Amino acid sequence: MQWAEPLYIASELPNHLTRWIQGSTSSDDELKVANAQLEAENLVLKGKVQRLVSLAIENVRLRELLNSTSLLEEKVLVGEIISVSAIPQSHHVVLNKGMDDGVFEGQAVIDAKGLFGQVVNVSDTSSQVLLVSDIRHAVPVQVNRNGVRAIAEGTGDFYRLTIPNIAPTTDIEEGDILSTSGLGGIFPVGYPVAQVTSVEHEKGQPYLTIEARPFALLDRSRHVLLLFSREYQNEG
Repeated sequence: MQWAEPLYIASELPNHLTRWIQGSTSSDDELKVANAQLEAENLVLKGKVQRLVSLAIENVRLRELLNSTSLLEEKVLVGEIISVSAIPQSHHVVLNKGMDDGVFEGQAVIDAKGLFGQVVNVSDTSSQVLLVSDIRHAVPVQVNRNGVRAIAEGTGDFYRLTIPNIAPTTDIEEGDILSTSGLGGIFPVGYPVAQVTSVEHEKGQPYLTIEARPFALLDRSRHVLLLFSREYQNEG
């Protein structure tokens, strides 16, 4: 009955084709599922890498902050910014340190680059810091080059301070470094505040128009240092 074998094979072709199609479809479905899983795992891994990069950068910033204390004579406390003002013109932040940690109103705050601001309100576990860029903030400064004294005031711009009431004959130039003078008893002497970016004298005006750029990364720093002056340490 060899003549019947081709007929049997021919009759089975539809079944073989059906099974092949089903197997192929099943393989495609499995591949789609596997690809979806791989894409999900890849996304998770990318997210973890981003987190690791962020943490590495944060560690670098913390090291810079702590290295900035190497020449400090004051006792310091590291604080983390936990919220910022939602009002554009109001430049203040909230730290995760408060009276329980010894924080007090008027306390000076710096970041890794320079003067950041001062504490204006304190609760048991948090404190509010007014930034040097706030329009309500003013800090006594001196020109490093010659000791000329002035006041640096906030403008509501993170990148710009003004130096008002300076006579045209005053020796102050673009590029001069301004640091805390220590006058007023709030900010310890010698901390960098800003660099003069422009000095102009409009005809007929009694004072110079002077602007300076703060050293502190006012819109980027996450960790800051609260300073405890020697006087406060002695009182404590």
